[in-house]
Parts: sequence; structure tokens; C-alpha cells
Amino acid sequence: MRARLEGVQIFASGRTRRHFLLHLAVAIVALVALTLLARPHLALLTDAPALRAFIAQYGIWAPLVLIALQAVQVVAAPVPGQILAVVAGYLFGAWWGTLYNMVGITIGSTIAFWLSRRFGRAYVERMVHEDALASFDSISDDYARLGLFVLFFIPGLPDDVICFAGGLTRLPLWQLVALAIVGRTPAFFLANVVGDFLGGDQFVAAAVLTAVILALSALGYANRDRIVGLFDDRS
Repeated sequence: MRARLEGVQIFASGRTRRHFLLHLAVAIVALVALTLLARPHLALLTDAPALRAFIAQYGIWAPLVLIALQAVQVVAAPVPGQILAVVAGYLFGAWWGTLYNMVGITIGSTIAFWLSRRFGRAYVERMVHEDALASFDSISDDYARLGLFVLFFIPGLPDDVICFAGGLTRLPLWQLVALAIVGRTPAFFLANVVGDFLGGDQFVAAAVLTAVILALSALGYANRDRIVGLFDDRS
């Protein structure tokens, strides 16, 4: 019998969830504050072409550093991946920034899937609340592909956590990675566009798009139980 989904927790505890939301809010505020404070004093930070040229002198290392950071944040989550996406868009533009980000996301997601599959449920339970795993159990048999895609696609859900839980399904590793790439790319592209707008001094456009992303993220997080329940209620 499938598990009841009402009240399902995504994080291992309320404290973990509060820390996640706090870190996300602090990172966003810090990014905005640094942009505003540095602009009058550090011309380089407000001259996107000059900044890109500065980083470009390191050749392939600048993109590789970004890729490595994105891969690590999927597994260890020291910073929200969308913050790195904004930085990438600022430095490399929306298209190249998205490409570099998704390479890192792909590497990190593959590692997360492999870790959960290699070390099993006991390992994942140390990171994800057991009720969240029960909700994944209820959709993994019949709707794993569609369910995981939707969970990755909708902003506001902790998709790094979803990677660990998704690794416990019976889907082949390559399918899990493909779902993560296709599902996560749209949101990361929008975050890169925000960075691209900031790099082009289009602050109003960046603010509007950021507000839209945050609103969608809040809506997705608030309705996470209903979203998972859509797949649980199907016959």
C-alpha cells in the first residue's frame, strides 16, 4: 500500500529545512549587496567585458573552476546552485554560462545517483527524511520517469536532495542523469539570464526576472506535497 503523502518532509528535520532557506536568503542578499557596494569602488566588477577578459587569461581554468563548484554543490550543497548560475551568466553570458553549469550539474548528479545506489537506503536516510523517501517509494514503480522529471523541473524543490532519493529507484543511471539534465536546465538557464542581465547593466530586467523565479520557487516549495501526490493518486 502506498504511503500517505500529507505532511511529507523533504529535509531530514525542520532545522535542516530552516538552514537551507536561511542560506538561500543570505546568499541572495549577499549577492545583491556585493553588487551594489562594489559598483562605486571596483570598476572591474561592473565592467562585464573587462571581467570576462580578466578571467579569460586563465584559459580553460575559469570554466573548469565553475564546473567543479557546481559538481561539488550537488553532493555537498555548500551554496545554492542557482547562485553559481547567476555568477556564470554574469561572467560568461547566458548560453555559455548555462553550458558550464549543466556540465557541473551533470557530474554532480551522476555522483549523487551513484552514491545512493552504491551505499543504499541507509546512506540516503542520513541525508533525507524517511517520509520523503516513502513518497518516492510510492511513485517509483509506475511513474518514476515522469515523476522525477516534474520534481526536477519545478523550481523551489530541493533537486539536489531529489538526486539522492532518485538513485534508489530502479531506473538505469543514464536515464536518471538524462532526467536531471532535461528537468533542471530551464531553471538554470533563467538564472544565467539574470546574471547576463546584471553583466549588461540591465538591472530592472534582472530584478523582474529574479522576482519571477523566486515567486515560482516559493509556489513550488509550498505545494510540494500536492505535486508528489499527483503521481501517487493515479491508478
